[in-house]
Amino acid sequence: MGKLVGICSTIAIGLGILSPAASSLADAADCPPTSCEPIVNEKGGKDCPNTHNMMVVGDNAVFLSHLPMFVELNQTGDTYLTPHRFQVILEATLAKKGENVQAIYAEDRRAHHSVKMYTLNPQCLVLSDLSGSATPSVSSFKGTVFRGHLERGGAAVEQLEDVDVVVNNVVHFRMFDPSAEKPNDLKYILFGGGRELFLAHWISKPPDFDQIMSVSLDSRPFSDDQLKRGIEVVFERPNSSVSRIKAGETLPGQGHVAGVHQFLDLKITAGTEFYFEEGELFMPPTFDPTDEEQRAGFGQ
Repeated sequence: MGKLVGICSTIAIGLGILSPAASSLADAADCPPTSCEPIVNEKGGKDCPNTHNMMVVGDNAVFLSHLPMFVELNQTGDTYLTPHRFQVILEATLAKKGENVQAIYAEDRRAHHSVKMYTLNPQCLVLSDLSGSATPSVSSFKGTVFRGHLERGGAAVEQLEDVDVVVNNVVHFRMFDPSAEKPNDLKYILFGGGRELFLAHWISKPPDFDQIMSVSLDSRPFSDDQLKRGIEVVFERPNSSVSRIKAGETLPGQGHVAGVHQFLDLKITAGTEFYFEEGELFMPPTFDPTDEEQRAGFGQ
């Protein structure tokens, strides 16, 4: 689950031989050596290149959501000791040899409509290089698209191996802050394009959960440009996995447009739950299915 932790290191965690933070090094084992710190440079330097697997959603457009973790805190309690301590949502284009191949991805989804999860295994990269600054140092990378969860029996999609992933827009980029307050009410990030809209649960501190689902609105009181920056939406119910929004529900929420003091009254109907994960967002994480994951059908 999560980050290709590696069979040997996962077994070592279970036996208590290896800490979860040390197991993150398994991700970086095949990445080229650079001048960096193994997990996180607490002096302000860059993380090492690492494997950052991502969920893939969308048909007409491709959206990527990084699969995050907390793992454990450093000795001073102000940093999570894992390169996966970021919530990141990207809008991207898939290409191969200069040709757009998103139609292949969209057709594969239509041909396998019962498969909820598609995942991306990218090349080794430093996640913060994709940050939403004015001039991010990385705007494209190589990756392979999998039908299903790539660490749970997913299969690489033919013609979508070693594709160019071109980042068109950074919808959301946030490093987890141990000192930040966890929202009391459910909070999500609304993103998408055209007729396709999605909610991603706002991840803050452990224990937490990751969730991505399609949604529809009774009206859209925001612009496409505002949607590209991600709209924060709060729902008046407890911020817990058991209280998360479920498929078929219709409920009101208050939206907040990023970067401006603008609030929106939204009425949202939930569609397909494409992804739900909580065990990897415990601290320390667990790679065994939780009861709630089993009930949601994501226990394998």
